[in-house]
Amino acid sequence: MRAVIQRVKQGSVTVNNEVISSIGQGLVCLIGITHDDTKVDSDWLLWDNKEANKSWDKSVKDMNYEVLFVSQFTLYAVTKKGTKPDFHCAMPSELSKQFYTQFLNDAKQNYKPELIKDGCFGAMMDVGIVNDGPVTIVLDSKDK
Repeated sequence: MRAVIQRVKQGSVTVNNEVISSIGQGLVCLIGITHDDTKVDSDWLLWDNKEANKSWDKSVKDMNYEVLFVSQFTLYAVTKKGTKPDFHCAMPSELSKQFYTQFLNDAKQNYKPELIKDGCFGAMMDVGIVNDGPVTIVLDSKDK
């Protein structure tokens, strides 16, 4: 799994000119799922740092942040052959939807469900963010 995590002052997802999710202070997490990801990969992305001693080392739980997850298969684009991206490394849509739904359920079980928000899987979304910092971190479960 890949995640692009941005600390934000606010974030939102709009579909067909309607805001479907929004958060205040927290994290917007773009989530990509590849064809061989398992629960081990999704569990690895839901971390908790108990040894935090710097403000940016604290976990989502420590900071009581809201989290807006947005599925994004384009994180697995392959661009080695010219300018047209290839998405064969992304998990197929139906399998990915099930996997992503379970990932969201796990996040809600491990945190405060009311602070976990979501985009709209498979929809054309406008994702709005106001970066805080800016802080942007890229995680890949295959690089753990």
